[in-house]
Amino acid sequence: MKYAYFPGCSLKGTGRAYEESLVPVLRHLGVELQELEDWNCCGATAYMAVDEGKACAAAARNLALAEQTGLRQMLAPCSACYLVLNKAQHYLNEYPAMRQVVGRALQSVGLQCNGDTVVRHPLDVLVNDIGLEAIRQKVTHPLHGLKVAPYYGCQIVRPYATFDDQANPTSMDRLLEALGATVVRWPLKTKCCGGSLTGTLPEAGLRLSYILLKEARKRGADVIATVCPLCQFNLDSYHPQIAARWEPVRLPTVYFSQLMGLAFGLPAEQTVLHRGMVRFHPPPVPAPAGAEKP
Repeated sequence: MKYAYFPGCSLKGTGRAYEESLVPVLRHLGVELQELEDWNCCGATAYMAVDEGKACAAAARNLALAEQTGLRQMLAPCSACYLVLNKAQHYLNEYPAMRQVVGRALQSVGLQCNGDTVVRHPLDVLVNDIGLEAIRQKVTHPLHGLKVAPYYGCQIVRPYATFDDQANPTSMDRLLEALGATVVRWPLKTKCCGGSLTGTLPEAGLRLSYILLKEARKRGADVIATVCPLCQFNLDSYHPQIAARWEPVRLPTVYFSQLMGLAFGLPAEQTVLHRGMVRFHPPPVPAPAGAEKP
């Protein structure tokens, strides 16, 4: 299996642990990624509020680059990138006036976008293309005894629920169970973490992160698994500020791909668990059945 690959800005910066763990995991499962040459920032979600036409053109440039690869599907791991690229695709297909604006912008740099590249999320590919049974067969270090709270965030199932349920997504739940982990059931798995409010309105942003961390701890989670670089940053980086305002709710937050690498027995440089602000200590590896105790 081969996909075009749009990493986005975060996976090359603050969210580098996502890319550093996801790429080896996919390679381990037989998936090849072809990173777009000369990709540009998707504009994230804020740019759409400034100028929809320019924002859509910026995102559509990446879709045009993906079409040049000849691959019909493009992987976008970052939640914001996944949302924005899907939104641009919908705008091009549903609004002729926007398609004209974007078409002129792309033509000025020698590109065109036909709007036929399918933007995919890694969870979608893992569950629906590779399959949970194939993933289960790759597990050499099952995560038995590890209680994981799967956190999807706002953007990968809203408003475009292309591969999971908007209100109650379960793809990551099922993936974590295939790794041997115990999934913590909690109703906040799509509640906002605060997003960029932590930098603009800290009191409001931090409160949203605090609510998530407190609930995950209350339900007995050992770790939160997420799919979003900004969510991971918010839930991982503001513990001193949260403790100063409310109470300590210290809990590690990692990417689901890091837990996959751990379950596959990949080396530490490919699980990169050291990158978190709150260190996650993996559970001990159980001894093989029949092994003598020391």
